[in-house]
Amino acid sequence: MPDTTTAAYIGAPSDAGASVRGAGMGPDALRVAGIAEALAGQRVVLRDLGNLAGPVADWAPHQGGVRHLQQVVAWNRAVFNAVDAALAAGQVPIMVGGDHSLAIGSISAVAKHCRAQGKHLRVVWLDAHSDVNSESISPSGNLHGMPVSCLLGHGPAELVGWAGTPAALTAEQIDFVGVRSVDAAEKEAVRAFGLQVFDMRHIDEHGMRNTMTEVLQDMDENTHLHVSFDADCLDPADAPGVGTGVPGGPTYREMQLCMEMLADTGRLGSLDVVELNPALDVRNRTAELVVDLVGSLFGKSTLMR
Repeated sequence: MPDTTTAAYIGAPSDAGASVRGAGMGPDALRVAGIAEALAGQRVVLRDLGNLAGPVADWAPHQGGVRHLQQVVAWNRAVFNAVDAALAAGQVPIMVGGDHSLAIGSISAVAKHCRAQGKHLRVVWLDAHSDVNSESISPSGNLHGMPVSCLLGHGPAELVGWAGTPAALTAEQIDFVGVRSVDAAEKEAVRAFGLQVFDMRHIDEHGMRNTMTEVLQDMDENTHLHVSFDADCLDPADAPGVGTGVPGGPTYREMQLCMEMLADTGRLGSLDVVELNPALDVRNRTAELVVDLVGSLFGKSTLMR
């Protein structure tokens, strides 16, 4: 990264794709936890663009295998436009949700930008879940479990093709880290897509350092790295403020190492921070932890390296 980085803070306070209410308060929780001050210490000028506007979810039962489809589409359009504008201005977009369905708009805009710039896009998906459900196999119809399928070109028609191509991503462009909860039919989808998933067993057996070395091994100077960071990747013992917490996640130090190794690439070009749910948190503890980890992603370390 250059000596000074300008980042655009894009709040997307929607929980329309989630299973429970509360993730919409995530953008303000990170502000309260001091994300601007934390990034300023890493020579990042954070332009807070405020919160996007969009429709309120009615929490009706799902229809046709999906819930709140039109609300999720509207929010993702707003995210797409904001991320696209930030990239055009030479800024690092930090899209703060809200639920993980918002990554459809965010990553679609990044994919469009990379294609125009001739960049190789790589996505690192930090999550307890693989999010490759679809309307035909999802048990709940919640769209925060479907963004990867949509980005691979296999979701509801209204959420596919936004990058200007049938799929925003290929399976080779995305790696998953920290996964430990996958629905039965979703496991088949992971295999069918040929996705690279570094689940918690892999991390347990090989360690976070070796895992991240595998994830990052083929990045070059023409790579645009996008990190999609779901707060439920963290162990709920450390981060209780999430809607779909799953025990057995990476430790605090493992996640710090993960973020530090991502930062070491110098290729970070865009970021999602999603699924932080202050309604389920304890004294903003999870938001403070997320701010700490985002600081590491932007280069914070104990010593100069």
